[in-house]
Amino acid sequence: MTNTNKPNPDDRSDNAKKLKKMVKNTIENMEAAEETMEHTIGNNQEAIREKNERRKESIEGFRKEILDEAENRNK
Repeated sequence: MTNTNKPNPDDRSDNAKKLKKMVKNTIENMEAAEETMEHTIGNNQEAIREKNERRKESIEGFRKEILDEAENRNK
């Protein structure tokens, strides 16, 4: 039997748009977590803080990727 599966072409045309949406969603998740933290005590608050720190790092990475996409598009 031959393998007829073909890889999908690398379509990067809407990467920046997807990344911007990911930034927006992550910020919304951070804000929701902050609201939840107001009604939470103890270890749960610390877990939320730590997760939001990771979210901030993710946002920084997304923004760098957005800049990379813009640079690649302009080449």
